[in-house]
Amino acid sequence: QVQLVESGGGLVQAGGSLRLSCADSRRAFTSNMMGWFRQAPGKEREFVAAISWSAGRTNYADSVKGRFTISRDKAKNTVYLQMNSLKPEDTALYFCAAGVVYYSSRASDYHYWGQGTQVTVSS
Repeated sequence: QVQLVESGGGLVQAGGSLRLSCADSRRAFTSNMMGWFRQAPGKEREFVAAISWSAGRTNYADSVKGRFTISRDKAKNTVYLQMNSLKPEDTALYFCAAGVVYYSSRASDYHYWGQGTQVTVSS
């Protein structure tokens, strides 16, 4: 059974950086895609970035293009989200997810979810 565990969140000033990690603590990833989503208080969960597990091809939300980078390490069964030039509007609970639909930005296409890690960006 896939079990995703996120880490790396925290409090950072605007313009700073954080790197989130998502590890499958049970077994190697078998899903085609790994994605990052975020949810701010009072808002719907939104897509951030996704990566294909095999080829490493990526997809990003327009709001994070050029600032965030998603990557994966097959040997460590881990997916990363490097976040640079952070803005207060990036403040949210960030979730890692695994799915089978290539490059999808829809939360409904991801069937396994972590518990989330909080990212807070102060102005």
